[in-house]
Amino acid sequence: MPRMLRIAIVCLFAFPATAWAGQATIVSQDLPVGNARVTAGAVAPSRFNLVAFHWRGAGQVLFRTHAIGGRWSSWRPIAPEEDDRPDAGSPESKLRRGWRLGSPYWVGASDRIAYRTVGKVTSLQAWYVWSPVGSVPVRTVAMAGTPPIITRSAWGANEEIERAPPRYASHVTTAFVHHTAGSNTYTRAQSAAIVRGIQLYHVKGNGWNDIGYNFLVDKYGQIFEGRGGGIARNVIGAHVEGFNTGSFGVSVIGNYSATRITPATEHALVELLAWRLDVAHVDPLSTVLWHSGGNPKYARGKLIRLRAISGHRDADSTDCPGEALYAKLPEIAREVAATGLPKLYDPVVTGGLGGNVAFTARLSAARPWMVTIRNAAGRPVARGAGTSLAVSWTWNSQGAVPGAYSWTIEAGPNTRPAQGTIGKAPPPPPPPPAPLLAGLTVVPGVLSPDGDGIDDTATISYTLSARASVTATIADSTGAVVATLFAQQMEGARTQAFPYDPSGLADGTYTLTISASGEDGRSALLQASFAVDRTLTGLTLSTQALTPNGDGADDVLGIGFTLAVAANVTVQIEQAGAVVASVFTGQLPAGPAQVSWDGGTAPTGSYDAVVLVDGPFGLTRHSQPFTITR
Repeated sequence: MPRMLRIAIVCLFAFPATAWAGQATIVSQDLPVGNARVTAGAVAPSRFNLVAFHWRGAGQVLFRTHAIGGRWSSWRPIAPEEDDRPDAGSPESKLRRGWRLGSPYWVGASDRIAYRTVGKVTSLQAWYVWSPVGSVPVRTVAMAGTPPIITRSAWGANEEIERAPPRYASHVTTAFVHHTAGSNTYTRAQSAAIVRGIQLYHVKGNGWNDIGYNFLVDKYGQIFEGRGGGIARNVIGAHVEGFNTGSFGVSVIGNYSATRITPATEHALVELLAWRLDVAHVDPLSTVLWHSGGNPKYARGKLIRLRAISGHRDADSTDCPGEALYAKLPEIAREVAATGLPKLYDPVVTGGLGGNVAFTARLSAARPWMVTIRNAAGRPVARGAGTSLAVSWTWNSQGAVPGAYSWTIEAGPNTRPAQGTIGKAPPPPPPPPAPLLAGLTVVPGVLSPDGDGIDDTATISYTLSARASVTATIADSTGAVVATLFAQQMEGARTQAFPYDPSGLADGTYTLTISASGEDGRSALLQASFAVDRTLTGLTLSTQALTPNGDGADDVLGIGFTLAVAANVTVQIEQAGAVVASVFTGQLPAGPAQVSWDGGTAPTGSYDAVVLVDGPFGLTRHSQPFTITR
């Protein structure tokens, strides 16, 4: 290794070897930087098998790790991941602003780490990840014509740590190929653990919404679904700053600066890129003009031309995906172009409903094609067809009924069709206005205005949706109005509630009527029934604190009340609305009555003594609270 300009510090940390249980875990630690030699004890609560760094300053950081029960690794430079990041200005780019971000590095089960800085490094953070290796082989699933892909659920993505729902682009034109820049020394079974570790680091360490790449491929040819949101949808990733919207990122696990990818990796890359670009109807050998969203290499708005299959370095200041892999991309693009033929490229629709609408596309070889237009009901309203390399047809949509139409360009059963919509569905009719009056209630429904403080008054409530003149009246069972509560102008868009004292009413059934006449010309009327029944009065308890301990004081609860007429009576004990004891049920004569209860086996707590009387005008319910202390 060439002599470094300045070595600022060398550190050694020891880690306790604790057993792992649960999902992947991550621990961060601020590491000292300076001129002094520093040794320290444990700085993480567990062992680790993936490590990454954040630092400030223009300098470099080198590190090595100690395998559990093994040896120290060689010194490795931290590979900057600062260009693998969300677009500038996006919410997920803000958390680690000002830090340089290192790529996560798979090191296998390790218990110690040493590091040293070269040049100016003012702050340094280490991120230690323990990602357990599963003992059950991960299964792949082929979905809708895809190559075998290991889904997020299969590799164990932690959906609970995602910071925000996925965002989508309107289209995709470019695939960016990356490498993770970590170790190439991993087993087939460890690949899923590496992906889990990268997700955890990208979210918890870098502050991104999810793992940055849309797909990952290992050296064994396994393909992993990356960022969530749908493998065939245009999910915006965090893999090329300034170029994430309209692209997808595929990262090969490992470092391919000098190492060639394996044949299995090459085959998987070809199959994946061929399928995903076909979904987007992109020619793998084409180029596209991009306006940069802004990054260190290309200022915001800079127009550049990229290949449909580009390396990360084509759009940013980085060596990614490594010299060996980058040199392979033209050959991979040719293999992709020859895979899965025939294909349909670059479908474009110009014009609008009511005029000429032109449909163009390109086929990988001349063949019969058809363009079909369907209305909102799915019925064909126009068709165009031909046999050629180029699709070109114009629909004269003059006179077409306004609305949304779907279009499809097809070129036989073996070609993925292109489809989309034109026009707009008519806006839904406006929702009907809220009723002028709603939700009239009288609580309680049976009143006993006898001055004992129980159900002496009612609460009347209703909702008025607009300013209106409102009148409230009460009528007896014959329909005669016996009281007018109010007649006044009232503001709307609120719930009205007020108390009502029926002490001037005789026992009987009544009807409350609320009528309203709105300033907008609407009118409404609502009614609710209630009853006045003084059959039950004067509920009292002999004590508020029942202590059934046999000492002769408050051992028994006396429940007293008065009946105006003979009636069926139920006396019960309730706790939080649930009946815990039935004290009495039966007919009682008019006059004072009392029953008693010894507490039974009810435990210490708060209770209600409840008397229910089936009077001539309704079921009256009175209750009084008490406590039991044992």
